[in-house]
Amino acid sequence: MADLRKLPNLAALRAFDAAARYECFSRAAEEVHVTPGAISHQVRALEEDLGLQLFLRHGKRISITETGQRFAATIRKSLSEIALAAEHLRSQNRQQRLVISTTPSFASRWLAPRLWRFIDAHPELEVVLQSAAHLNDLRLDGIDVGLRFGRGNYSGLVSEKLSDDYYYPVAAPGYRGKRSKKLARPADLAHCSLLRVDSRESWQPWLAAAGLELPEPTGGLLVEDSSLTLRQAADGKGVALARHVIASQEISTGELVRLFDVVVPSEDAHYFVHLPEGLEKPGVAAFKEWIFEEMRLFHASAAWPG
Repeated sequence: MADLRKLPNLAALRAFDAAARYECFSRAAEEVHVTPGAISHQVRALEEDLGLQLFLRHGKRISITETGQRFAATIRKSLSEIALAAEHLRSQNRQQRLVISTTPSFASRWLAPRLWRFIDAHPELEVVLQSAAHLNDLRLDGIDVGLRFGRGNYSGLVSEKLSDDYYYPVAAPGYRGKRSKKLARPADLAHCSLLRVDSRESWQPWLAAAGLELPEPTGGLLVEDSSLTLRQAADGKGVALARHVIASQEISTGELVRLFDVVVPSEDAHYFVHLPEGLEKPGVAAFKEWIFEEMRLFHASAAWPG
């Protein structure tokens, strides 16, 4: 076995490999991201270490010697094997890590309470759950799965509908509004504080379905996360227009109650999104199978309004 203590400097070997392929120090410098002078210095140091000439110098031009060509072929094969071995290890690490991105409300209200079942079934995976109100770039941000709420048109990505959703009002048990009157019918909402999320989730479609001509609520606190609106409602601050998938946890625990029987389908839906090659990664395929089954069970529950 060769004595690895006699191995030449690896930076010099990489500089030599690039210079041998291009027979040009300046082009080799561009590839290695150093100056041409640094390439020349590293090659000269390698020649001194080996005790022979690897390049012939003709002013600013160079040409590789026959000995240099043979040495370059060996170095290139060895460096390629190292690169392949390193990429294999990186690939193994990526295969064991599953990065999921979704909205804060879906993450905290629906996914997180169930996700432990997937983790228990796949102990070999490290699951990373990211939540953000904005849309992440799956490829640039290293995300394997996006769980999005929208129309399903995401350029360059594969998108499959996970679930529809429905809107209806919710409030804390016993909430009676501004006139301390029990909420028995939709018209009683005229005496309530209607909580606001943002302009994308208007009260108007539900009010119209309930036969009410109430204005869109204005003033007060406007939030961008529907889970915060549900928290306000649970604290007795008013009535929230909730999406069923997001509100189901608080309803099941009794923190919130659904008001009336009027539900309105959302124009947006929940989507399972991944890169075109995403399902080649076993963790993504396993998570897809799991979450679609979880959503099927959720739909099959008696509480599903659809």
